[in-house]
Amino acid sequence: MRTITKLASAMLLIGSSCAAFGTELNLKLTIPRPDVAEYHRPYLAVWVENQDQSAAAQLAVWYQTDTKKEDGTQWLKDLRQWWRRGGREIQMPVDGVTGATRPAGEYTLSFKNTDKQLATLAPGKYNVVVEAVREVGGRELLRVPFEWPGTRKQTATAQGKSELGAITLNITP
Repeated sequence: MRTITKLASAMLLIGSSCAAFGTELNLKLTIPRPDVAEYHRPYLAVWVENQDQSAAAQLAVWYQTDTKKEDGTQWLKDLRQWWRRGGREIQMPVDGVTGATRPAGEYTLSFKNTDKQLATLAPGKYNVVVEAVREVGGRELLRVPFEWPGTRKQTATAQGKSELGAITLNITP
């Protein structure tokens, strides 16, 4: 009887350890500072898309959240691809997804397979998509392919030209 109890305790400990050390998705992205007289922070959307380019998961949406000036949600449709791929169906704000625009700089987004954004993602091939648009500026969209869940370490990069800089995706099992 004691052996069964010890075995059950050991299995429970192993099971909880496996869940704690699941697959992790880390995305490092750069927002460059263009040399322009009138600079506005970009609106930015990051999502996971299926092979047919439909949205599989929303990871981040950065937009103007200062309601004293104006409601920034009215300009979210300028993130054209994100808007068409499901953005118009989302009620803003979304806890853990939406946030304020960011100034030029380097940012890291990290997600675990147990986080609500990735918990229901089926095994398969996907793209992380990053789209940025800036008032009195340009628009840019980058795709970075990956396989989920990560059975091996994966690294992929993309390089923007105007509104986005370098993007690095790391998947660790």
